[in-house]
Amino acid sequence: MILEKMEPISIAAIQENGIQSVVDWFDGHKEYFYSFGWHFVQNQQQMEELFYRSILKVHKEFPRYKGNLSFKMWVTSIFLQNIRLQGSEELNPRREMFAGMNQLEKEALVLTYVTGFTLEETAQVLDVPAEKIKELLFSGIQTVRKQIDGADYHGCEQFRKHYIDYLEKTMERSEKIEFEIHLYNCRECQEDLASFQEVTMTRLNHISGESDPSVDPLLMENVKKRFAVKKEHRQQKIKKRKKWALGFVSAFALIVAIGFITGAFPKVYYAWTEDDVQLRAFLQEGFGQRLNLEAESDGVKVKIKGVVADDIQTLVFYEIHDMKEDKQYFMTFEDGVTVENEYDILKQDTYPRYSIPDVEAEMNKSNKNVFYGKIALRPLKEEQGEIKLRITKIQELTNDAAISLGFRAGEYKNGYWSFEFPVSKQPTTEYEINEQRELEGVAVRLEKLIVAPTATFLQFGINTEKLEKRIDFINFKSLEVNNKKVEAERYGSHFMDYQLDSGWTGFQAYFGPLYGEKVKDFRVQLDSIYLSIVDHRSIELSENQTFPQTIEYAGSTLWIDKTEAGQATEVIIRNDDLENREYESLNIDFVDENGQQPNMTHMDSKAVLVDKNGVEYDPYKGPINYEKLEQPRHFITEQSMRVEGIDDNSMKLQITGYNSLKYLDEVWDLGTVMVSQDTE
Repeated sequence: MILEKMEPISIAAIQENGIQSVVDWFDGHKEYFYSFGWHFVQNQQQMEELFYRSILKVHKEFPRYKGNLSFKMWVTSIFLQNIRLQGSEELNPRREMFAGMNQLEKEALVLTYVTGFTLEETAQVLDVPAEKIKELLFSGIQTVRKQIDGADYHGCEQFRKHYIDYLEKTMERSEKIEFEIHLYNCRECQEDLASFQEVTMTRLNHISGESDPSVDPLLMENVKKRFAVKKEHRQQKIKKRKKWALGFVSAFALIVAIGFITGAFPKVYYAWTEDDVQLRAFLQEGFGQRLNLEAESDGVKVKIKGVVADDIQTLVFYEIHDMKEDKQYFMTFEDGVTVENEYDILKQDTYPRYSIPDVEAEMNKSNKNVFYGKIALRPLKEEQGEIKLRITKIQELTNDAAISLGFRAGEYKNGYWSFEFPVSKQPTTEYEINEQRELEGVAVRLEKLIVAPTATFLQFGINTEKLEKRIDFINFKSLEVNNKKVEAERYGSHFMDYQLDSGWTGFQAYFGPLYGEKVKDFRVQLDSIYLSIVDHRSIELSENQTFPQTIEYAGSTLWIDKTEAGQATEVIIRNDDLENREYESLNIDFVDENGQQPNMTHMDSKAVLVDKNGVEYDPYKGPINYEKLEQPRHFITEQSMRVEGIDDNSMKLQITGYNSLKYLDEVWDLGTVMVSQDTE
């Protein structure tokens, strides 16, 4: 990719032509951004979305541009922000060498070795220290190298940190001399650095010289059409808002009057008028705001019914009508649903919870072309704000696809639905617990109960000091507060990205909403724990051993076979006896007599799901409704591995331990708690 110079947009152009001047500027530099974006997105539709969102962001942020970055770097940083928001779980097949690395590593590699930014410029674009960029480049190059040849290099640890500076010719003279003297005398560092340099100079630079797909001639044309539609919708919305405001004022005055006279209008009124039972529950308890906004695109009408916000999340309740066919659609945040002003009004240090479409709800069974749902957005920064919600695609609920997470997801439908609505944040209360319990000999410390209108969290820690046995996570079944029970979310506890203190790891368990209930006492019912057990066993795989053979391990019989496959060795481990198995899966490795690990070129496994009653389900055949399975366990029944690069006469199979899921029938009564923080 050629590192072209880009003149900034003039203030006069912005003042005279508005966003059209930004569109024209991107049109003039579309080749650069198209080529850059193609390292991250999957298809033409995503590329169009990327250009559209970036133009909006550049136009909005232009008054804040101070010139501390070059205009090209500043726009590139905005382009990257939108790439992150757009996201993609699938790897671009043209960029398979980036598999296995995190997003920041990939961005650093592309900016430095593909786009041609200096280390300092890359650091500025990514807004991280230059030293961190070196770490990202080093780890990213290591990953690419592993993808290419799978070899394991062993350069000296104290000198490997200098590779980036040495190749970039930025080392201090004294350090450079010392490094080169060591390099002259150390063959392992010579091989390591040579391979490292080959990746940076040949492999990565080769990407920038590849013939990226030419810019689709319809790209900017489609983007311009979307802006034209957006302008038209805005004008229509202004007209609708004026009419709606007049009606709303009259209706609101009447409702408030009735409420003051009777003292009980919320529960009765919303029971009559609100079809969405989940939204109705919040409104009857006095939480959230009811809305009546709608937009139509390509025969599909989207209604925004209401919003409830607190310090945990912002829930938006919607209703989707297919006006042409008997189809139901749902939507997901950041999968065609974005908040245009999210950086201004929403917190960025949290990620919203995924709302699984409730296909079993009665309200979603009455009409084949209507679906009620909700999406979770990030919480508000301030107590109040106005959300600008934009929807560009929704997903069909269908009977044709395999069941996943209790529902069937089909094809996407593209369109354009835009909404703006006010939001007010509701109070959240935190309660200190500070009690310690024990499971399987491992200490568990209950720290805090967080009660928000939209969700309830139990914050706890698991002790990790016992190396021979570790609880990886705990799942709870329910939480009972003041004799009111709420169920735990099906997918249980979630790791919290911080250490409580030495030897403890923090988690949060999620439960249904208590609608601001003031906690006096509570109890929790446990569901299951997932254990990691250390139990070493070494099996000789040398030529003088007879195969297949069986061994006893963790109360079960393992069948082990070994065959030669050319230069590689294939090892199979099988255990089909599930009735008395203590473990779900084994932790295995291969070593030689010197402790060196071979290159594993292939790994495969077979598994079976077994429910509480012993009924087996093959996860590879037909759809399985996981939501309806009672106490399922996922047993690995066979593992096959192909290894090479190790002496057959000294190879050993090492079982280092196993993982086990245990279901519990235990209740912890936690008595009274103390308020630690209330945002009221």
